[in-house]
Amino acid sequence: MSIGNSPEDERPFEDVSEEDRPSVSVGRALQQARIAAGLTVDDVSTATRVRIAIVHAIEADDFAPCGGDVYARGHIRTLARAVDLDPAPLIAQYEAEHGGGRPAPTPAAPLFEAERIRPERRGPNWTAAMVAAIVVVIGFVGFTMVKGDDGGKANVADGAEPTESASPTPKSEKPAAPKPEPSESAIAAAPQDKVTVQVSAVDGRSWISAKDHNGRQLFDGLLKQGESKTFQDSTKVNLVLGDAGAIDLFVNGKKIEDDWQPGAVERLTYTKGDPQAG
Repeated sequence: MSIGNSPEDERPFEDVSEEDRPSVSVGRALQQARIAAGLTVDDVSTATRVRIAIVHAIEADDFAPCGGDVYARGHIRTLARAVDLDPAPLIAQYEAEHGGGRPAPTPAAPLFEAERIRPERRGPNWTAAMVAAIVVVIGFVGFTMVKGDDGGKANVADGAEPTESASPTPKSEKPAAPKPEPSESAIAAAPQDKVTVQVSAVDGRSWISAKDHNGRQLFDGLLKQGESKTFQDSTKVNLVLGDAGAIDLFVNGKKIEDDWQPGAVERLTYTKGDPQAG
């Protein structure tokens, strides 16, 4: 009887060759395709409406900020199409690396839209404040007139003979509070020492980004058809229009007449002196 290892025990362990493993990760493949296309992360974020932080995370193979597999697959598909890659192999590689089967189908559009659109930051509503002030003044005047009429009637009831000077003034009808109509006049009445920009989605919905002269975000989100937003700054307003063809633009009370095509992305900057003559 021999002592030692048997021939079967001396067989080498099987190992997975490096060639069978993916040579490039999902995030690295997206990053290389973006660089080859001559695009920056900001360009891809603007075109896909996926936030810059999420684009950076995916390119670093960190899918935690996506919020789950459904979101991650949707972002991979969107980014791949933006850099002219076939998304199917990347999604298959992601599923193989992260495990788990496909969940039940989920309406994708509302989920991604909720992820991309940040909470709206509303500015002061000057029109509503002006209407409220007018209503208060009219109410005070009407109350004073009614109070004066009641005093005159009380004097007659007590037996005092009203004199000519004490005769009650004919009660005039209370003027109705003016109802403001949304028009260009509200923009034209804006302070002259500021730049005022109104964006209206008249022909469809469009993604809008607005920043002040310090780069502070005034608005970043989806403007639905029929909605309008007004932005003010002491120096300038920087705009990015995701679908300029769907937008009517008013700057310092004047409509901007430009032949923007549907789906065109426009980057614009306006100051207190805009629009220029001609």
